[in-house]
Amino acid sequence: MMELQLNRVDYLQTAVTSPNCLRLIPIVKKENANKVAVADSSGVVHVFGMKKKEVQTVFKSLPGLAVSRLELGGPPGQPRDRIFVSSGSVVRGFSKKGKQFLDFNTNITESIKNLYVEGSDLFLSGDYIYHHYRDCKDISYYLCDDKINDIVCLPTAKVPDMTAVLACNDGILRIFQEAELVCQMDVPRSPQTLCLYENNGGDVGNKVIYGTQDGRLGLVQVSRFIQESLWELDNESRSGGILCLSNYDITGDGVLDLLVGRDDGQVEVYGFTDADEPVKRFTHACSESVTSVQGGKVSSPDYHELIISTYAGWVTGLTTEPIKRTGDQSSRTPSSHDTLTAEKLEALRREVDELQKRVLFEREQYQASSANSNRISAIPKFSVNDRFFLSKEDGCYQLSIEVQMAIDNVLIQSSVPLDILDVSSNSAVISFSNCDPRDSNCVLATYRCQANTTRMELKLRTIEGQYGTVLAYVTPKLQPKVCQVRQYQIKPLSLHTRSHSFDENRPLNRLALTGNFSMAEMHSWISFCLPDIPDRAPAGDSATFYFVSTLLDTILECSFKKGEVHFRSDNISTISILRDILTKKATEKGIRLEIAYDINETSVPHILKLLDPKLQYQISLANKFHLIDALKEVQLQEGGDRFLSEDYKEILRDAEKLKTEFSRQPLHLERLHGMIADIYIDSYQFKGQDVKKNIGQLMTILKDYTLPDLLEFFNVHG
Repeated sequence: MMELQLNRVDYLQTAVTSPNCLRLIPIVKKENANKVAVADSSGVVHVFGMKKKEVQTVFKSLPGLAVSRLELGGPPGQPRDRIFVSSGSVVRGFSKKGKQFLDFNTNITESIKNLYVEGSDLFLSGDYIYHHYRDCKDISYYLCDDKINDIVCLPTAKVPDMTAVLACNDGILRIFQEAELVCQMDVPRSPQTLCLYENNGGDVGNKVIYGTQDGRLGLVQVSRFIQESLWELDNESRSGGILCLSNYDITGDGVLDLLVGRDDGQVEVYGFTDADEPVKRFTHACSESVTSVQGGKVSSPDYHELIISTYAGWVTGLTTEPIKRTGDQSSRTPSSHDTLTAEKLEALRREVDELQKRVLFEREQYQASSANSNRISAIPKFSVNDRFFLSKEDGCYQLSIEVQMAIDNVLIQSSVPLDILDVSSNSAVISFSNCDPRDSNCVLATYRCQANTTRMELKLRTIEGQYGTVLAYVTPKLQPKVCQVRQYQIKPLSLHTRSHSFDENRPLNRLALTGNFSMAEMHSWISFCLPDIPDRAPAGDSATFYFVSTLLDTILECSFKKGEVHFRSDNISTISILRDILTKKATEKGIRLEIAYDINETSVPHILKLLDPKLQYQISLANKFHLIDALKEVQLQEGGDRFLSEDYKEILRDAEKLKTEFSRQPLHLERLHGMIADIYIDSYQFKGQDVKKNIGQLMTILKDYTLPDLLEFFNVHG
């Protein structure tokens, strides 16, 4: 594989942009470079090109409602050079010269979040309802069980039936042909964005690439009769979630490369081997989340480049055009390239001087108006882009906060006990304050950000059974000082995530609740207990959800209908938490519940055996970590490691890797010990026995842990 080297070029800055709000207009005969179409939260659609290394605006629309999506369309068989944008419930269309030819008010109840155009067909959705229009006439609609994250349509030139693919938050790709839901396909985690393979669906036209919330990539083949996963790429580097995808031959080797934009600012280029397997060729780190990435020729008709838009509105390029020329710089005469560069630098200096004068003038005006007691300072508005989701690999929650301007500080307040974990990419300085849990204030931490920091991340590890809220107070560097508060719910079973399957062969504990409650009420109670539950109750008479614990790998089935709900799990603590929370919820509503449960005695040894390899690994990791400094000191004093055993030499070789692994999950061993204690207490609580007095003996067993000793303790000390 060739090594790819790209150089950054800055074009302009717009207002805040949403994902997939930038596209490159195809090159036609008389043109030799792409034009860029970008839309932002101010409602402006801006199309520009480059001429003599300067940005030349083709057209710019008037401000209006925030644009949620920008797509290109055109008649079948012709270039897709018409611009379609969605704002609220309205879809507008512009020619590439700026003439508006469409102003279609769909009158749907939700704001449009996703949009795709194929010929005269328009596919769009809000959060839950999918709509299909043809020539601006409603053809069909569908109410999905969970949020719709993206829509793509298979090319009609290759697939005769009009086929739309919906990426939904419950980890399902839903495939529609005309007005019919023909099939569904499960994918890992939640797919956030879709794109056609090779921009045309591949040879047959039915291949789709998806990117997930936890940073995975996958290629699937979908049709009425075929739903097949062709490859899947894990997120081994723990990069951010995927916000945008595209295909372009940036290397010029005749094979389209896959372009990926992530919410942590990573831009990646994947090439393909002869076996069509993806291989990473290039990575570039932006300082803020990447909302769009496209490939084309913009700054120069002779060089390929990537065009990127970020959350804060920066439109930049990564070009293959070399910035520095080779050869003896002192011996050659000045070229036109040097002249253009000098002119551009001079123009930038003039612009900076002008901006400094304007800033000084505005500051003086503000100070003068502030001195007037009759004047009132207006609170400046700013947008916060935040994400709070459960990371399956780490078994903890990841919170990212992004602001258009620099962040001054972020205050984290939690009403529940939790651990704040260090993130290597985070440059902010954290300090903790004393707080009183009796005031529903268990954690109080302040992050002070360094200069020009617009995005920060942190990880939170929760305790199942403890529930409440986490508040984030975000203060940017603005005058007058202003703060936005964001709230995140910590649920009783916070470390569970949705899955698509359930293992009937495990030893299962059962809990059944019956009472005079509606299906909507039970749905809201289950949503209070578990993450990844859709806001709306299912449309049918009954519903079933499957979950898996990210920390213990235990499973949970939840099946409910009006007046009846059933839970099955191999973790007795999960059953205990659900019983306590749902009983409390029913009591608040004045609803009487009939409770029945069936405890499987073999479920406790089963879960202890599941925990055994995790305990063994954490004990080994902790022991190795605590030996590193001592071994390094011995190695330094003795002048080498010749006399050390192979095990100790391996610890020294893997020292940095061990430190990184341990820093990702500090106190993880103590957390596992706490879970075992909960299982011990809950298993005997269902028998009507209080065994809390034996916890000290249990901790002694865990200190010198072996699985047979632990199993014997559970059997004897009841």
